[in-house]
Amino acid sequence: MTVDERRHLIDQDHLDISVFRQCELLGLARSSYYYMSQKDDSDDNCLMRLIDEQFTKTPFYGVRRMKIILENLIGYPVNHKRIRRLMQKMGICAIYPKPRTSKSSPDHRIYPYLLRGMKIAHPNQVWCADITYVRLETGFCYLVAIMDWYSRLVLSWKLSNTLDVFFCLDALEEALDRNVAPEIFNSDQGSQFTSLAFTGFLKERSVKISMDGRGRVYDNIFIERLWRSVKYENIYIKDYQRMPDASSGLEWYFTFYNSERPHQSLNYQTPQEVYFQRTKCRL
Repeated sequence: MTVDERRHLIDQDHLDISVFRQCELLGLARSSYYYMSQKDDSDDNCLMRLIDEQFTKTPFYGVRRMKIILENLIGYPVNHKRIRRLMQKMGICAIYPKPRTSKSSPDHRIYPYLLRGMKIAHPNQVWCADITYVRLETGFCYLVAIMDWYSRLVLSWKLSNTLDVFFCLDALEEALDRNVAPEIFNSDQGSQFTSLAFTGFLKERSVKISMDGRGRVYDNIFIERLWRSVKYENIYIKDYQRMPDASSGLEWYFTFYNSERPHQSLNYQTPQEVYFQRTKCRL
């Protein structure tokens, strides 16, 4: 068996046998395997780009369907465990109602969904937040946005190369510093939004906290539509090389989205027009 053949037998996602032990069993030097893994980073980036585009089209596709789609696109088999690992790395999972199989941190409270049947009648009644994956030429980063539900105005946004809570807190602080606090803040059950730091900041402003049902995309539908617009109208077209490029490009896009892009659902007004017109009426 050649060195290349032995390299490709290594399964870095194996649950029981470490990469080190697999190398030992195959008589393969670890340096030889990791040399191949460095080259495979570009393959992972390519797969993540394809996963991102497919997930934007069909957010209800899980690992099995994603595997079939990817194999049809690239023309060779892909291990389902590799797809699962890459989707987890990107912070995405299929959206569909399912049993709760994972445990939240004991310090993180899950709040009930407060918006079912509620009429959203004015700006600052409900804000919502979400995180999405942004592909780059040599990697990826994460984008969080906070939106006013009534007007669709993007109140603030931040980029980060990690999925920690701090960039979400920065976006929340910026939105609250610039605007009147909302009555209700809605998000998914991601650890960033359930963290004590994030929920505590909202409670200090006397904001009611609402969280989507697990796996229910339609509980936060407007920001999901925002992500489709951002990706198809900006990220996929621009194909950003680095995070600073993405930051400057998204700065332009969100200004355009808020102040120039008419929305059919807003009677062809811009989010900025709707937000400030109705806000003035309530003063």
